[in-house]
Amino acid sequence: MSYLITQLMREWGFLLRQKYVVVLLLCSLVLSGFAIYSGLSEISTQQQTIERLKVADQSDRAIVHKKQSDAGMLAYYSFHLTYSQPSNLAFAALGERDIFPWKHRINLLALEGQIYESDAQNAELAQAGKIDFVFVISALAPMVIILLFHDLFASERTSGRHDLLVTTAKSYFALWGARITVRFVAIIVCLMLPFFVGGFIAGASAYEVAYVSLLCIVYLAFWTALSVWWGKNATSAPRVASSLIGLWVLFAFIIPILGDLAINKSVHSPKGGDIMLTQREAVNDAWDLPKSATMQPFIIEYPALAPYIDMKSEFEWKWYYAFQQMGDLKAAELSEAYRDAAAKKYELAGFVSWVSPPLLLQRSLTRTANTDSIAAYAYEQQIRDYHQQLREFYYPWLFYKGDPTKAALENMPLFENTTQSSN
Repeated sequence: MSYLITQLMREWGFLLRQKYVVVLLLCSLVLSGFAIYSGLSEISTQQQTIERLKVADQSDRAIVHKKQSDAGMLAYYSFHLTYSQPSNLAFAALGERDIFPWKHRINLLALEGQIYESDAQNAELAQAGKIDFVFVISALAPMVIILLFHDLFASERTSGRHDLLVTTAKSYFALWGARITVRFVAIIVCLMLPFFVGGFIAGASAYEVAYVSLLCIVYLAFWTALSVWWGKNATSAPRVASSLIGLWVLFAFIIPILGDLAINKSVHSPKGGDIMLTQREAVNDAWDLPKSATMQPFIIEYPALAPYIDMKSEFEWKWYYAFQQMGDLKAAELSEAYRDAAAKKYELAGFVSWVSPPLLLQRSLTRTANTDSIAAYAYEQQIRDYHQQLREFYYPWLFYKGDPTKAALENMPLFENTTQSSN
């Protein structure tokens, strides 16, 4: 044991005397620290925004409830905040939270237009972009490892010390193992230390931190093993570096970009704007149609309301909200096709990730942090479920109960977001 410790201590001293290695490690520490800091700042901003909107939402709705008593007017002017609370690991993997909406204010009008006011493209394979911890580890850390390990053997051969070192060393570990171990541990500490601090600040559990650390260490070990193996028999360090950088570009950029292009070419999807336009055209056209054209298909969805569809005037709120829902039904097929296509793209991106380790790590960490497309679509489904609860609350008042009492408004459904990590 003392022999191993001696070898490791020797290599630590050797490493610390190499200024370019020390500078490289410090740069890694600073870069990782910046990514964690920016991630914590972004998540803190999102959490503060949510808390501020929750207070404003309750205040606005209380004002509407005070001013309005008519069920239709209440439903029209009452907005309800929905949001996707970031998880404890979101600071490390912002994922798609800057692409997909994580907050919406909805009312009882047609929902599809409210959801697709902003459209999102398939971003599963996007690599360059925000500098979060996942980007640093998956895309930038391999370059640091290549710089650390590409000349491990070649530099000794170039200087003429290789054969002497091999013949005088007591074991392979004494010569190369200790050197590889020291450099690997040094880069792991520099890259992961800020994450541990960030996890503590964000309140991540020990299991979450350990799981993310394991994924990162396995990923970095892959690049270390690749760099060592590639340069083991080489005599030219620049040639080794060039080859490894080529692999890095291939894995981190070319494969994901080509995969993205191929997936978008093979999977056809309606645009969010098309869904919104279809829904709004259906709603606008309903004003000029006979009332029965709206109410007859509506009672197929709500047969219990069939005895109450007769109208005594040209305009009644029940008809107004019925054709809002018919607008959603008109766009339902497009909306379902959009979601099916998005799910298909995500699935295909998963296959691409098996030949792109950086992409595989990104998908694994954003899934763990609940910040990927799956989390975004789960939030969208929560909005749909909540909007349905609002309809079921308002429809009895709109169709046969009359104006709701203040006590009844206390029972109005409230949005509850449940964000959990997948592990």
